[in-house]
Amino acid sequence: MKRLMCICLTILMLLGMTACGPKEQETPAEEGFTPSLDTSFTCYVNVAGGYDNFEALEAEFDRFNEYYPNVELRYTKIDDYNNMIGTVLNGNEAPDIYVNYSWMYGREQYQSSIDHAEDLSDPALGIDLDCIRSNIILNTEDGTRPMVPVFSNTYGMLINNDLFEKEGLSIPTTYQELVEVCNAFREQGYENPMMGFSKEETTSLFTLTIYPFFCGTVAHDADAIKKLNALDSSAGEYMRPSLEKIVQFLNDGCVNLDNCAQIENNYDAVILRFFEGDVPMMICSGDAVSGTKKRESRSESFIANPFSYRFAPVPMSDEGAVFLDMPNLQFSVNKNSQNLDMANEFMRFLITSEELSEMAQNKGLMSPTKDLSFNSMYAAFGTVPESRILSPEVFGLTDNAVKQLRQAVYGVGTGTITIDEAIAAFGTFAQ
Repeated sequence: MKRLMCICLTILMLLGMTACGPKEQETPAEEGFTPSLDTSFTCYVNVAGGYDNFEALEAEFDRFNEYYPNVELRYTKIDDYNNMIGTVLNGNEAPDIYVNYSWMYGREQYQSSIDHAEDLSDPALGIDLDCIRSNIILNTEDGTRPMVPVFSNTYGMLINNDLFEKEGLSIPTTYQELVEVCNAFREQGYENPMMGFSKEETTSLFTLTIYPFFCGTVAHDADAIKKLNALDSSAGEYMRPSLEKIVQFLNDGCVNLDNCAQIENNYDAVILRFFEGDVPMMICSGDAVSGTKKRESRSESFIANPFSYRFAPVPMSDEGAVFLDMPNLQFSVNKNSQNLDMANEFMRFLITSEELSEMAQNKGLMSPTKDLSFNSMYAAFGTVPESRILSPEVFGLTDNAVKQLRQAVYGVGTGTITIDEAIAAFGTFAQ
């Protein structure tokens, strides 16, 4: 009997140890990052940018401090950032990490911003660039990676999910469906099935709707890109399909320009107008989407009648929408940093699918990672076929060429010039 009791007790003890063992050894999800430096190390790491505040980044500081509690990370806002960052980098209080932009590459006035940047593709740094969509990483002539995207951006439309559900309509995925949906909403008494900012050329609804479509017409034509970038007067003809499409878009009654002209800007005013709850689709940029959460409490209409919403591409072609994939904000590491090892350690911590997606969701911007399912706000872009995902970083259209398109489509959209006049004026619009 004693022997039998001992055997039973032994079995119970073994079962208990088996049940408890895995829990003691379980690694929390947030411990995927393994520190490579002395975690007791003390130093300051300064990140510089142009945002007034950067709470999403500061939340990442807090998470990093769980591994390095004695490292003080600070965010510093620099006024007139684009013009001043070169001077700051050459000064005595240069940041360790700083915001950079692809469009600065190759421009003499911003060369300092590139020259100070460490090559983040160096395998010795251990930074996982593979978690980022490769088409939004800057391609340089020498193959280096002076900057890495931490947010991405695109153009599309805010969707009032509740109105679509109420009227039994589906989110349009082709241009014909878009027109049909607009007609259906109008028949149900909605005065503005679609709206957008139209008072000024920059970020107007004309640009936001047609630029992705335009890229779809020229992205695979190297000769067209070359002529457009050179502002060759003959390149204006490449704009014709896009200019004709914007005229069709207006003639099909998708938007009421008189009502759109009442929106003061493509950020705060666009968001608050959308929150009035009577606009099924609001054309805007990802930057505007990032400001929606904070403005819910500023809209009396939204507080009284809240609704769910999301962001989706505008389908301007019967083949489907083009997802114009662009970097929004990029980080560089100052290769002359006094705390270079810790700056690189923070970048190694930050550049992961989990941390970038977390920061993007907190900021309200699109994540630069390959998996867009993390944030339901942008999930619709993750369903666009790869063949219809385009990035200027890859096919090389420059900002100067885009400015010509913007002004041409704005003139045609507002009726101040004809299509032929806009085509003939390519290369002569003010830069």
